[in-house]
Amino acid sequence: MKLHEFQAKRLLSAYGIPCPTGEIAISAEEAEAAARQAGADEIFVKAQILAGGRAIAGGVRAVQTPSAAKVAAKALLGNLLVTRQTGPAGQVVRRVLVEPGIRCVQQLYLALALDDVSGELNLIGGPHFTDDFEDRERPESPKLRTLLLDSKGAALSGNLATFCAELGIDRRRTEDCADIVRNMHRAFVELDASLIEMNPLGVTETGLVVLDAKMVLDDNALFRHPDLAELRDRDEIDEIELDAQRHQINFVRMDGDIGIIANGAGLGLATVDMVFDAGGRPANFMDIRTTAKTLDIAHGVGLVLDNPKAKVLLVNVYGGGMQPCDTIIDALAIAIRRKGRVLPIILRFTGNNENMARVRLTNFNLPTTEYPDMWQAVTAAVAVTRKRA
Repeated sequence: MKLHEFQAKRLLSAYGIPCPTGEIAISAEEAEAAARQAGADEIFVKAQILAGGRAIAGGVRAVQTPSAAKVAAKALLGNLLVTRQTGPAGQVVRRVLVEPGIRCVQQLYLALALDDVSGELNLIGGPHFTDDFEDRERPESPKLRTLLLDSKGAALSGNLATFCAELGIDRRRTEDCADIVRNMHRAFVELDASLIEMNPLGVTETGLVVLDAKMVLDDNALFRHPDLAELRDRDEIDEIELDAQRHQINFVRMDGDIGIIANGAGLGLATVDMVFDAGGRPANFMDIRTTAKTLDIAHGVGLVLDNPKAKVLLVNVYGGGMQPCDTIIDALAIAIRRKGRVLPIILRFTGNNENMARVRLTNFNLPTTEYPDMWQAVTAAVAVTRKRA
């Protein structure tokens, strides 16, 4: 779950990490009042959307007076902000963060994220740059230093003091940097985060301060944090995706015509990739979780059938101990009966109860064609869509 900048800063502040004192405004008049309260020579009016690249797209504006803050907020609120991360559709700006400018002598990049290889926490630091964490491997990005930390905060290769010193900050600020890392690590673990990014982290004459922050929380751990779950921005989330999550299904709509039914994130992603490789266009990504029951799966299949662009259902499942093949086939039949929409069904399934699933298919009398491997099933589904085009 992504958090807005102002939400991330409030959480970080609670962990003793210095952040500017800002106010949220949902109208131009509120922005003007917040700017007057800030009482600074320079004021920033920052669009709050769940995407990076705001400054480059004109979503962060520096002004000198409260009246100018009002003008800046009016230009942003209610309008689309299109950044590299939003795509051409953009996102509507529904609130702005108004905060005083901070005079810095240096700006840094500091992030903590899960390391995909080791499963440890990866501390990443270096000079400030305009790209986001996802683009840190770009050739033009500055050289970043890394340090692996365990769940208790201990460095696994090297030490924290050296890491902070190598960021090039004044020696008087190295301990301040180390304190921020320790507090950031504590926040990361206690809040079940998957990313905390400070870009930039400003170095002032008196200390360090977070000028911009991004935080992503682990959706799978939100049951431990009902207070944090309430921070989810309902305006920024796809209601269909949220509905699917309530039924133990990860679901993302796409703009193609091949409806995909798959269990497991890896198998779902592989299916999407193979459809593209075969020249087709997926209508969705689906990951049926192992905790999903028959009616949950039927609800997910119903979401695919609700898409008028879908011309075929591609069912690619592996029956495991928690979720046998016949459970998914039963759910498929229930969904079709509920929706009253029958599409050609291309099947590839194997694993627990696969023979029972075939018996169930015969009883349901659905228009299915089964293939022994994934590639044959995918190419068959693509061929169906071309015939129905």
